[in-house]
Amino acid sequence: MALRACGLIIFRRRLIPKVDNAAIEFLLLQASDGIHHWTPPKGHVEPGESDLETALRETQEEAGIEASQLTIIEGFRRELNYVAREKPKIVIYWLAEVKDCDVEVRLSHEHQAYRWLGLEDACQLAQFEEMKAALQEGHQFLCSTAT
Repeated sequence: MALRACGLIIFRRRLIPKVDNAAIEFLLLQASDGIHHWTPPKGHVEPGESDLETALRETQEEAGIEASQLTIIEGFRRELNYVAREKPKIVIYWLAEVKDCDVEVRLSHEHQAYRWLGLEDACQLAQFEEMKAALQEGHQFLCSTAT
């Protein structure tokens, strides 16, 4: 059976929405172990938790950002399927905007660095094709909807 994890593709807008799409920046965290890959906050579902509850808990644990500091963007949900450590894994992501673009990010021991990046730079750091596609789809969704 596949491991199930959930997370949030967190973003902020630096300038006026709809006027300058480059204003959208994504938060990526660099893992402390393995190949030190960059991803949005995510983690495994615990018993009794819904997928979205997991995503919010993991964001708080890994980045120090509370649910009350975020707005979940309706209508976007992306499921990634890949193999990690020789086991199939499913990761479900939602889009979430920080209410304050200067929110403090507080990393857990699981991560060693974080960066706010525009789409192109975020895709360069996100080494996995499925993660790049999720970022691109999230950006396209944000640019095509009035939020």
